[in-house]
Amino acid sequence: MAIDIRAKLTNCGVSAQKVRLVIDVVRGSQAVAALDTLQFMPKVAARHVHKLLTSAVANAEENFGLSRDNLYVYQITADEAPTRKWRRFGARGRFKPLLRRASHINIVLRERE
Repeated sequence: MAIDIRAKLTNCGVSAQKVRLVIDVVRGSQAVAALDTLQFMPKVAARHVHKLLTSAVANAEENFGLSRDNLYVYQITADEAPTRKWRRFGARGRFKPLLRRASHINIVLRERE
């Protein structure tokens, strides 16, 4: 029976669509290789995912006594969080809504057998 190591980030300030571009690159890869990939990726969302993956690996080492070399990204998802609605007033008395989107990121790590 495999142990699932979970970590989640709620209300990340990057939209789920932008986060999905980053997490598709690391899904299914070794945890150490994914950390190296995320460290040099030039996207803002990569910084948030890197920090979350680091936390998940630390949880596995500290709480379950697993080695980071045997871990891989079993599941990673980015879901939409509540959207903050801002307003800007345009020409001729018009109203221009701004949608500040956020996301929830979930990571599940497993140990290779």
